[in-house]
Amino acid sequence: MGVSERNNNYHYIISLFIFLIPFFLDNAHCIRFPDRVTQPARDQPDQQHLQTAVFALGSFWRSEAVFGCLPGVVRTTVGYSGGSKPNPEYRSFGDHAESVQVEYDPRLINFRKLLDIFWSSHDPRQVYGQGPDVGNQYRSIIFVNGTEESRMASVSKEQEQTRSRSSIVTTQILQLGTFHPAEPEHQKFELKQNTFLLQLIGNLPEEELERSNLATKLNGYVAELCPPNIQKQIDAKINEIIKKGWPILREL
Repeated sequence: MGVSERNNNYHYIISLFIFLIPFFLDNAHCIRFPDRVTQPARDQPDQQHLQTAVFALGSFWRSEAVFGCLPGVVRTTVGYSGGSKPNPEYRSFGDHAESVQVEYDPRLINFRKLLDIFWSSHDPRQVYGQGPDVGNQYRSIIFVNGTEESRMASVSKEQEQTRSRSSIVTTQILQLGTFHPAEPEHQKFELKQNTFLLQLIGNLPEEELERSNLATKLNGYVAELCPPNIQKQIDAKINEIIKKGWPILREL
């Protein structure tokens, strides 16, 4: 065996040894995160049956999280609507309101249920604001698409008003015009504050993260706005992954 051949064998053995080291370690205590998932997570439902609803109920970061965990909600997107400015941006969106677009499967959840969540998730009697967020961009609006949605929204507003005669429900009901998606940094904002979960789902590129059904659910989970049973299910799933050391969360 020549010197060159012996050197090649030596380098091969060293490389093999380095490669095998992780397999001799206890992976139950160490999650191996990939840089990113090379293929999108297989969590995209059938698009043909989806319907869309748009609501404004204060800061769109929280609003997006409110709807994310609901069974039947497929995807959420934050943006600007209800105004006249042609190309709104976060620092300059004119008379638009911060809004959330909800894509949902009507076979699993209907517009009336989304209205229930809308009313229970903010104070519709507060004028131009929610809590510490004060301004015209935080006003309460139900955007409707057609006569039937308009009727359901009006009925639900009347029902909300009967709960308290001493103050006026300020929520507007408007026909939906153009929904302008907000900048990427505002999408899935709650989830993006949790680096661990971003790694756990494979460090998805921005475009995939925005459209991911899994990311939509986790965005609500991080904000602790999921229904209690779903919050517990996700807790259990994440704890199982941590225990096993398995690197990718693909579905919930």
